[in-house]
Formats: sequence, C-alpha cells, structure tokens
Amino acid sequence: MHKSLRNLILVTLILAMVLSLAACGGEKAAEPDNSTEVETPSRAATNEVNVGIAQDLEDSLDPHLAQAAGTREVLFNIFEGLVKPDSEGNIIPAVAADYSVSEDGKVYTFTLRDGITFHNGDAVTVDDVVYSVSRAAGMLDDGAYMAKDTLKGVVSVEATDDKTVVITLADTNTEFLACLATTNVAIIPEDYADQATNPVGTGPFKYVSRSPQENFVMEKYDGYWGEGAKLDKVTYLITNADSLVMSLKSGAIDICAHLTADQVRSVEDQYNIEKDTMKLVQALYLNNAVAPFDDVRVRQALCYAVNVDEIIDLVVDGNGVRVGSSMFPAFQKYFVEELSDYYTQDIEKAKELLTEAGYPDGFSMTITVPSVYPQHVQTGEVIAEQLKAVGITAEIQQVEWGTWLEQVYSNRDFQSTVVGFDTSTMTARGMLERWTNDHAKNMINFNSPEYDELFRQAIVCTDDAEQTELYRQMETILAEQAANVYIQDLYDMVAVNPALDGLTFYPVYVLDLSTVYYK
Repeated sequence: MHKSLRNLILVTLILAMVLSLAACGGEKAAEPDNSTEVETPSRAATNEVNVGIAQDLEDSLDPHLAQAAGTREVLFNIFEGLVKPDSEGNIIPAVAADYSVSEDGKVYTFTLRDGITFHNGDAVTVDDVVYSVSRAAGMLDDGAYMAKDTLKGVVSVEATDDKTVVITLADTNTEFLACLATTNVAIIPEDYADQATNPVGTGPFKYVSRSPQENFVMEKYDGYWGEGAKLDKVTYLITNADSLVMSLKSGAIDICAHLTADQVRSVEDQYNIEKDTMKLVQALYLNNAVAPFDDVRVRQALCYAVNVDEIIDLVVDGNGVRVGSSMFPAFQKYFVEELSDYYTQDIEKAKELLTEAGYPDGFSMTITVPSVYPQHVQTGEVIAEQLKAVGITAEIQQVEWGTWLEQVYSNRDFQSTVVGFDTSTMTARGMLERWTNDHAKNMINFNSPEYDELFRQAIVCTDDAEQTELYRQMETILAEQAANVYIQDLYDMVAVNPALDGLTFYPVYVLDLSTVYYK
C-alpha cells in the first residue's frame, strides 16, 4: 500500500475502544516496567476488582436465552452445567459428580454432586436438572433458543432416583458432552421465574445487581461446592470509547479485555498485558440471498479484491491469524490451514469476475457494523478502501449493538457486515452448523445441499478421523463458494493490574474471574 493511502486509512479509523468478545488460551506478553503503578488501595483492602467492558448486557441474563458472546462471558462466572470445560479444554464434572456413557453412545447417566446448592441456598435436585436440560433442549413450551439446536437429538431426560439423571439421545453424538458444558445448558432452579433479570445459578460467583449502561455486580458465593472464587466482589463497569483509556490510566479499572493496539500502547507502562487469539472468525459476512451477493462470482471477486495481511497489519498491528473459512486455528485438527491462502489479492481477477457477473463498473454496497466493536469498524474501513480498486463503493453504516442483533442477526436485513463469530462449545459443530440451510442462525442465508449433506453425515459419525474429514470438507465448500470474505482470528489483549495474578484463559470464549487474586 502506498504511504499516502496507509495514512489516509489510519486517519479515518475511529478511536479504539474495548471489543466485547472473550479471549481464550493464554500467553503472557513482556512485563511492563510499571513506572506508574495503578493505585487501587481501597479495592485491594476489600478484595474486589473492577472489570471494564464496552458492551452492556442488553440481552437476557437467563443463561438458556443469552445470545451475545459478551453476556455469556460474564455469565460463565455465575452458571454451570452438569459438566464444564477446564482451562486445558477437558470436560470435567460440575453439578454432576461423575457420569457414564453407554456402549452405543446414546445414553448418558449423571450422578449429582452431594451438597450442591443454588445461590439462593436451595439444594440442587434431580427435578431441577431434568427441568434445565429439557428446557435447554427445547422440549418445554419455554424451551431456550440458544441451546436447543445442539441438543435437539435428546429423546428423554429422566430422574431414576434422587441422585441420578439419565439423558437418552436418538442417535450417537460424540460431541454431546461438550454441548452440555456450556452456560446455555446451565442448571437452574425449576420453580424460579426471574432468571432474565435476577439470575440464580451454582457458579463461584452470585449475581448482586445490574444498572443498565453503568455496571453489573457479582460477589463470591460462599456456598460453592468447589474451591471457590478468590475475590470477594467483581464489578463490571460499562465504559465507552472516550473514557476507557482515561479509566485505565486513573486506576478505576483493574482488568480490561479486548483492547486495541492503540489502547495497549497507552497503558502498557501501568498494566501487565496478556494476550492470545480470541477463538473466533472475523469476516466480512455477506447476505447470500441479496443482490449482488446472491452471485458466487461477486462474492469471489470480493475475496480477490481484499488484502487480508494489510487488514491485520493496519487494524491490529499484525496481532491476528489469517483464516480462510469458518474455523479458527485453535481447533487444530479441524482447521484447514491451506484455505487461509485460497484467495490472495488479485485485482485483475476480481475485475474479471465482476464483469462476468454483469458489474463491469462495480457497484455500491453497505457494510453494517456494530459500533461497539472498534476492530470490526476499523476492518470495515480498510475493506472499503481496498474495494475502491475494483470499482466498488462501500458505505460503512455503524449501528448500536441492539440494532445489529435485531436488524442483521435476527431479521437478516443487511447486505454485508463485519463481526466475529465464536462457539460456546469445544466442537467443530458449533462453528459450522449455523451455515446449514435451515438453521435459525444462518443469517447469511448460505445454501449448499452438498454442505448440508456433509453435516448430516458428520453429526452421526462415530469415527473421529472420519468426522474430522467431513468437517474439513464443509470448510472447503465455504471457501470455494466464498460464503463470506474470511479475514482473521483476532488477538485479544488484556490489561491486568500488576497487583493481580491468576488470570486463566480458556480454549472457549469465556473470562474466568474465579482464579484471580491479589498478590
């Protein structure tokens, strides 16, 4: 890129703010010299921390209904399922003390943990478990939207005694246990109607209060069955772009994830900066049912017009990993690395495809981006500059997060958008199922009978190597059909008060605060 164009892009990028998606995995960056220490004497004395987040928890606090990754990131500390993931990616017992799986892989038997209680003090019973799993699986009238898709193979959920729950599946599902390990299948009280506004779970922290657009407060649950939280209180502060760096510099915030490169440079002399990939797929997502993106040649032309390395360099200072389909590198066996180079920038090829599709002079398009996510807005700005070379004029339309959820995600009323999609489960299914033709989350309206058939084969496959190959073939179809313009798995950069330690990252999209403590 010419220096003048690079400067133009950098000038036009909006001021960086926190990206409200969660990080996974962990690699600690170089220690700062901390020449200016963050002063938090009062919070250290009371054993509490403030966590900065940019996005208010605008959707439901009911774990079975929560849609946004930012909401699930917070609720991970409050809720648990029968099982849960650990920081190494293993599935470990939680509400259940142990479990067994039948030889045919269709029957899962769980034994409840002794003495486990909800945050309201009530004992967790088998009735609560039956209710929770049945609801999450969509078997009740108030069945949850988020979880029922991955649990729709559940035939029955029964209590065989006061300690045992048996879940029976219609078909063998090697990924079922991982599906149960998400907050979307959390165990909640059966006879409790206020989960959406006053959540009650079994996790190491319990809900205290919420002030919309201001804060979300939780505190240690003393009755937790396990080791429990080390902090007594955590306050999430909803902080806008203009005040984020100021809040960090003043010491008002102790932990802040999803920082941009510019924000890191502003505070790295005061905070320890830890980073790893976010375990998501950022892309220019295209509505395949809306002209001109209903033509595969147009979608492929956009892929050839975009320079992914330039985007990563300009937006995140090189702190990103190229992806070429709907899979991120941390899912090692599923990730098809060669797809990352399936399209390399080729302006002439892009122009040829546009001409073949009937757009020799290009066209105008809209990129609708949630304004709360600065890296996505910035990525949209760079893409708009790059598309000019092939005659495409892209207008960036920034909208509020709630508007994006309703207009783009739910109503599919958009041409294109830049966001990142993650999965709450440690399975390839969680990343790929959404693009099947009849799936409720297929907001890009991707339609490939071959893709759908491969998915049907994959979910009933009991051979791991064969199932992995089927998923990899699905990823290849997404690339070949240019379902979207795939970009990167962003790096998450987390500022941590040097007085704190113990921050632990996960291979799924969560931020576990139960391990954090003052040195």
